[in-house]
Amino acid sequence: MASKKSKPRNAFYAQSGGVTAVINASACGVIETARQHKDRIGKVYAGRNGIIGALTEDLIDTSKESAKAIAALRHTPAGAFGSCRYKLKSLEQNRAEYERLIEVFRAHDIGYFFYNGGGDSADTCLKVSQLSETMGYPIQAIHVPKTVDNDLPLTDCCPGFGSVAKFSAISVKEAALDVASMAKTSTKVFIMEAMGRHAGWIAAAGGLAGQGGDEPPHIILFPEIAFEPESFLKKVDETVKRVGYCVIVVSEGAKYADGRFLADAGTVDAFGHTQLGGVAPALASLIKSNLGYKYHWAVPDYLQRAARHIASKTDVEQAYAVGKAAVELALKGHNAVMPAIVRKSDAPYKWTIGSAPLAKVANVEKKMPRDFITKDGFGITAKARAYLAPLIKGEDYPPYKDGLPQYVTLKNTAVAKKLPAFELKK
Repeated sequence: MASKKSKPRNAFYAQSGGVTAVINASACGVIETARQHKDRIGKVYAGRNGIIGALTEDLIDTSKESAKAIAALRHTPAGAFGSCRYKLKSLEQNRAEYERLIEVFRAHDIGYFFYNGGGDSADTCLKVSQLSETMGYPIQAIHVPKTVDNDLPLTDCCPGFGSVAKFSAISVKEAALDVASMAKTSTKVFIMEAMGRHAGWIAAAGGLAGQGGDEPPHIILFPEIAFEPESFLKKVDETVKRVGYCVIVVSEGAKYADGRFLADAGTVDAFGHTQLGGVAPALASLIKSNLGYKYHWAVPDYLQRAARHIASKTDVEQAYAVGKAAVELALKGHNAVMPAIVRKSDAPYKWTIGSAPLAKVANVEKKMPRDFITKDGFGITAKARAYLAPLIKGEDYPPYKDGLPQYVTLKNTAVAKKLPAFELKK
């Protein structure tokens, strides 16, 4: 007598940390691919507000969404299911949270865990895979890479970065034209602040706006290079006198030789990271008090990571590809891994998808190589340009109506709860 075929187990997907212009493209890749394998994967549940949704059993039934709505995620920015900055402590410090995750997964017959985020998310994903084994409830935990900071190791780049890099380069190019137009009688110094706490990838991308020399940006400040006020002010002064104006891109994580951030606000965020209070105005004040030049500064902040209307086509394609690959890796039996982007060549840019073990990804930051930064510490090299340029190429415009992009808002139908309430640790 033939054995009864086992019921396909459900999947859980969640978004973590700061969202991006293309994180929903990864969600689209996960959900569409899972729907193509209904004999292996049942429903895809999403966590409302990230991992908090799993802990509080606040699950979303994505099967209630139409194929058209899920497809529209590919061109919709931000987190369609809600994200969060909530870092689970170590197993030793708070085993109860991890056990709660397994309880929720068991209650809803979830056998696949897809966690879309950065380094902290990779660590959570790894711990879930480890604990599921000790608790006798197998979970295939796959990390889906995402971070505008581009600081995950073992992947050529991180989905989300290419679009922010494109925004950064375009913004610098356009703002520089503005400043050049007015420099004779108005602003002499323009400063744009870029995201990047410990790695200067986004600031470096601003360097794509010009070809070096006297083309803006004239100065880029990286977290990897210790800030020296004297040499910085000298460079600003020389540039203004020679060119007529000076355009600066500074990473929010720029710091002094002793490790102090230029913009340390004196507080920490939910992950325990130092809160940064705005390095652009701090630099502007330094320039004003020492050189007296009229200035303007800008902090794109959320604008740079939400700008889906100007997203990189390469980035959109890669974001979808890692979501798709995450499901395919799970179906092949892989666990505690991350789909990784593998570069085959720079020009023409060719890439494929590989995989990386989470044990070598979690809590490891990839910083700018020294040979990507010019000898004086104020610009990017040809090697950096060769790496960065392909990542911003191509346009992938969302559909427009009456002059505005049309983004999808999902129904996000809740799944009935089966367990007692759980109190989150503060």
